Amino acid sequence: MIFTYPTKCAKKRNLVIAGILFILLLTASTTYGEEFQRALPGKVFSFPQDHYSHPEFKTEWWYYTGHLQSGDKKSYGYQLTFFRTGLTRETKAKKSKWAIQDIYFAHLAITDESKKRFEYREKMSRGSFGEAGASIYGSKEPFRVWIDDWSAELKGTSLQTHLLKAKDRDFGIELMLKPEKNPVIHGNNGISQKAEGEGYASHYYSITRLKTEGKIFLKGKEFAVRGMSWMDHEFGSNQLRQYQIGWDWFSIQMENRIELMFYQVRHQNGKPDPYSSGTIIFPDGRSEHLPLREFQIEILAQWRSEKSKAVYPSRWKIKVPRYGIELNLSPTIKDQELITEASTRVTYWEGSVKVEGKYQGNSIKGRGYAELTGYAKPFSKGI
Repeated sequence: MIFTYPTKCAKKRNLVIAGILFILLLTASTTYGEEFQRALPGKVFSFPQDHYSHPEFKTEWWYYTGHLQSGDKKSYGYQLTFFRTGLTRETKAKKSKWAIQDIYFAHLAITDESKKRFEYREKMSRGSFGEAGASIYGSKEPFRVWIDDWSAELKGTSLQTHLLKAKDRDFGIELMLKPEKNPVIHGNNGISQKAEGEGYASHYYSITRLKTEGKIFLKGKEFAVRGMSWMDHEFGSNQLRQYQIGWDWFSIQMENRIELMFYQVRHQNGKPDPYSSGTIIFPDGRSEHLPLREFQIEILAQWRSEKSKAVYPSRWKIKVPRYGIELNLSPTIKDQELITEASTRVTYWEGSVKVEGKYQGNSIKGRGYAELTGYAKPFSKGI
């Protein structure tokens, strides 16, 4: 076999192939994913071990978002996500370092809410030579997931402090996150169901309130910041069916220390899948699963991207009648779209939102994040 250094065309071709693989791995049929383990009921979580990578599953991501303030009261939102997509479940020693078992992707975005600016960066690596990877479940080393010099890792005697580092010369973050609540498991019996059928699900948990401090870097300047973050970790195989085109996801942190997570997986006709659901987390850390019948999400406005031409929901009303919750969500900036041509090749909207409304008859405020996928192009149609 003859190896050559990649040309610009070859690099571009590799990115296209990686993007195709990412979408195929997320939406593949049961037959395609037989070698990978499915997310099935009965999973018992253990921490900090379940923060680690689970290579027996095809798709996995570690996802951080947060709201930060600098000393001069300027506000920022951020997103840092690491993705792992498995190409093979083989766990034996590799015969060659050129063998690819996983591909890693990362997205970093900062919303400068005071100046109404949104920027993002992206990375991709196959990790064969140690330039990317994730500590595997069962290992004794402290957890770390990384691509080059971007990383998320656990520190401290109980491995509860999350350290995030992702920056280039003039853009990035260095943050320390300390949880104020324990992880919350979403769904029922250890799985978050996404569609009808066995295995069309994920193992999914969140840490919904992490006290955050550190630095952000913008335009070559450094700002000390403090705030609150949210962490998601999700892993599974064959989550979506062909008739599902994308999802709308929301995380909400309210001033009264109640948090909410909702997702609606959309069918081709625009209707939410019956397995869409949510979670309410109370101030003492207790949580309750919310099936679709327990909440309503109403779209109040739309926004059209000049870049992708996609039309996204842009303002929402969310009601949870049983708990007297009625919230209005609106983006801090309308354009928080990521067009990730250099990594996953998925175009999606992911951004900070402000929250106002009522809780049991009293006015309430909060902050949140929304993720909107499948509006530029349905996942089920590939790229």
